[in-house]
Amino acid sequence: MYLTVTELADYLELPETHVENLVLQGQIRSIHDGNQFLINREQFSSYFDQMKKYRQMIQDYLEEPLPEDPDVNDED
Repeated sequence: MYLTVTELADYLELPETHVENLVLQGQIRSIHDGNQFLINREQFSSYFDQMKKYRQMIQDYLEEPLPEDPDVNDED
């Protein structure tokens, strides 16, 4: 499914100007139909998969209990 720059900005939750700059710089693959740029939405599926894995990794790290400090019971 192809999206316009405006639709892609909504889909990625980014400012439209930022998405348009990425398209013009060639960082987002697109085609130009003479009036507007069209971007294939499927090229972002791996992005969302990796973001989901990254968020889960961060959540797992934050939920990991702290190891007990060996010097807690140290009395001089």
